[in-house]
Amino acid sequence: MARRALKLASWTSMALAASGFYLYGNKYLDPNDFGAVRVGRAVATTAVISYDYLTSLRSVPYGSEEYLQLRSKVHLRSARRLCELCCANRGTFIKVGQHLGALDYLLPEEYTSTLKVLHSQAPQSSMQEIQDLFVSFDDTPLGAASLAQVHKAVLHDGRTVAVKVQHPKVQAQSSKDILLMEVLVLAVKQLFPEFEFMWLVDEAKKNLPLELDFLNEGRNAEKVAQMLKHFDFLKVPRIYWELSTKRVLLMEFVEGGQVNDRDYMERNQIDVNEISRHLGKMYSEMIFVNGFVHCDPHPGNVLVRKCPGTGKTEIVLLDHGLYQVLTEQFRLDYCHLWQSLIWTDMKNVKKYSQRLGAGDLYPLFACMLTARSWDSVNRGIGQTPVTATEDSEIRNNAANYLPQISQLLSHVPRQMLLIFKTNDLLRGIEAALGTRASASSFLNMSRCCIRALAAHQRKITRSFFRRTQISLSQAFHLWWIDLHELVLRVKGLRLVSWVTALLCWLLPASY
Repeated sequence: MARRALKLASWTSMALAASGFYLYGNKYLDPNDFGAVRVGRAVATTAVISYDYLTSLRSVPYGSEEYLQLRSKVHLRSARRLCELCCANRGTFIKVGQHLGALDYLLPEEYTSTLKVLHSQAPQSSMQEIQDLFVSFDDTPLGAASLAQVHKAVLHDGRTVAVKVQHPKVQAQSSKDILLMEVLVLAVKQLFPEFEFMWLVDEAKKNLPLELDFLNEGRNAEKVAQMLKHFDFLKVPRIYWELSTKRVLLMEFVEGGQVNDRDYMERNQIDVNEISRHLGKMYSEMIFVNGFVHCDPHPGNVLVRKCPGTGKTEIVLLDHGLYQVLTEQFRLDYCHLWQSLIWTDMKNVKKYSQRLGAGDLYPLFACMLTARSWDSVNRGIGQTPVTATEDSEIRNNAANYLPQISQLLSHVPRQMLLIFKTNDLLRGIEAALGTRASASSFLNMSRCCIRALAAHQRKITRSFFRRTQISLSQAFHLWWIDLHELVLRVKGLRLVSWVTALLCWLLPASY
């Protein structure tokens, strides 16, 4: 009897193993879909990273040159392990990894530079199930992201469309992945009490369901297009609702080059400074005036082109899944804070930083927000350009003050977290274009702050005389900014003429 049972068990095991190999070989079964595999991989990676930090830095004097060099190596090893985990587990893990990779001035450079590759290493899925809906459908995706990929297709009525399709299984795995991350972050906190990263899990828990609903993305696209319709340089692709669902979104197909591609702009005679100004105006309007902010402006989501019909330069804004809605109080405090930073009002920098949850860490908060040193904040962020030395200092401080940064991120309003990410992504674009921290961008921000604060004051007053007074004050301040910008331009032109004259004198033309 025992021999028969053993024989039956052997044949059953062989049948199951053969079935497993068959399914795996025919791509019906992916080991990554097993919860045990994903959990085991995440737990193992977290354990290895934690052990590396606990043991590698233990015997080295804190703050010494040797400690700093060794810490950088541990950061890099850990970042690579984390990146490998994100690529293996895909979906939610890649999304969270991309978020971390965007925090250029808040996390150590070893992490941000390593995790940036996740924007270009997202998985690709087969689209066989929806291809029959189209006359033609390009199998190779135009772009693959953490949650979806986009294909070019032609409808039966001849329209060329972009088809955004959600990766299979992402929806089912996302809630389990977030729960797993929450458990792992809590475990790491027991080992390293000074690090507070629960804010990252909270953000994923809140935003991921919204990003997985493509109908919500379509509504966001239409809302921002209507909200910024006065900007003739902005193009938001039209949504085709009749063929869209929660997992498939059809949009107008729009071509262009990535916003950080200077070579593309030169080939197409697109002014880099004009693009930078337009981008700054667009985001200042979203943040300060409307409080409805597109929070994923990495270069793949912001294209530039010459409009085929008019030849005018346009910015094409894509991927509207992640938006932050700012409360009125937060938006107004944020306006006041940036006005104070731009015009070097240090008393109000402290006041409004603390109102936004910074507490005694308000100098660090101001540096995180501006990506400038505290010395530059005190001198005036619009007075001097960012030097390579200052940029390196800020990046090094991200590693040196990581416990304080993580503490600050856990105390500021949740709305601030995506604003930080958005600011860092925009700064990355400006750095690539060579237009970072220009006086013009700060003046555009100041204009939006003045308009937003004046609109709020008019809204809460009933006196016609007071409303008129507020409008006149707004007009005066905007005129003063226009005059200040004109003076800066004249100074710039004068400097150019002096330099030109000096070069002509030093290098006379040879005949």
